[in-house]
Amino acid sequence: MGVGRFVYTAILPLMHAQAGLSAAAGADLATANYVGYLVGALAGILAPALVRSRAVLRGSLLVLTATLAAMPLTHGVGGWLVLRLVAGAASALVFVVAVSSVLHHLRERPPHLPGSAFGGVGTGIALSGLLVLALRSVADWRAAWWASAALTAVLAGAAWNLRPEAAPEAPAAVRARPRPRTHRWFGTLLVSYSLEGVGYIVAGTFLVAAIGQGSPGWVGNGAWVLVGLAAVPSAAVWAWLGRRWSRPDLLLAALLVQAVGIALPALVGGTAAALVSAVLFGGTFIGISTLALATGAHLRFPRSVALLTAGYSVGQIVGPLAVAPLLQHGYRGALLLAAGVVLVAASAAAVLRIGFPHHMLVVRHQEDTRHTDGGRRPEPTRDDGPDTVAPHPAG
Repeated sequence: MGVGRFVYTAILPLMHAQAGLSAAAGADLATANYVGYLVGALAGILAPALVRSRAVLRGSLLVLTATLAAMPLTHGVGGWLVLRLVAGAASALVFVVAVSSVLHHLRERPPHLPGSAFGGVGTGIALSGLLVLALRSVADWRAAWWASAALTAVLAGAAWNLRPEAAPEAPAAVRARPRPRTHRWFGTLLVSYSLEGVGYIVAGTFLVAAIGQGSPGWVGNGAWVLVGLAAVPSAAVWAWLGRRWSRPDLLLAALLVQAVGIALPALVGGTAAALVSAVLFGGTFIGISTLALATGAHLRFPRSVALLTAGYSVGQIVGPLAVAPLLQHGYRGALLLAAGVVLVAASAAAVLRIGFPHHMLVVRHQEDTRHTDGGRRPEPTRDDGPDTVAPHPAG
């Protein structure tokens, strides 16, 4: 999924130079991919059976590979739009099935293990960047797409036998206290995470091209490799930090760091600034998702992860459209706008910290038809640790 969705960022400069793709058309292709991703994510949310289907996983892997291989077969922007739209939907389904499988099968394991699985996205980003970096001096944009399709096929083969989440068992009858009212905090979280979707996707789409404008040719793709390498451990690291500090505090810190990383290449030229930017961005974007989804789950707001995923996806669609008018004069303005949006998201995260309910007491009464509890009073369960609720991107 990391290769299939994000290799476009590494190939985009080649398509600008060799395929005649304009900056505005490049933004449109990015938007098509994000619309497809939203469609795929919503399909996984509205039809939970898809998340538990091995056929859906395998079919999505095949479709994702095929869309990459088909990109060089047309020169029309219309055809590219359709292919990136389909690739977005397929990559969302792969992500939803894979993450739900990991969270299901590793439910009783330490939280850094599921976090490490999220690092697969970063691994795909790093591999795609290395691939294009190796090919840029000996091949054209078509070869880059075909090579990425071959790499995706190899990784799909490795993932072919992944076991999806098992079907849920019929639950015992449950009576619970009314849900705690957390609308105030969840609304703020939703605003923050949706704005993060806007800022993150602008950097995720145009960072390589922006760095390439003011640096030697290898620096842009080299920075993208660093983004992937920094992303590999990031979710596990932020999950580990969440055992010692509150999630709202960590979310605020991660957003501030990311804003600096996005703005750096626009404010400071040179190779060093580009590479530092890549590390700061790569080390935060998956961690922010992990923290935001876990915070929503902690608040016990109904269908919190589904709503957060939808808000984030809408932000990804809005981002390229919002910066498209700025791309006529290069990428500096787009990166600065993206950094500003992330700072607004950080401001919302700062508001989230005010009075945040770190400790929530929820009493559940479980009964079965045989009444085997002997009339004992059920004990309350307390959610006061950061790792008691795992995020579930499928909602």
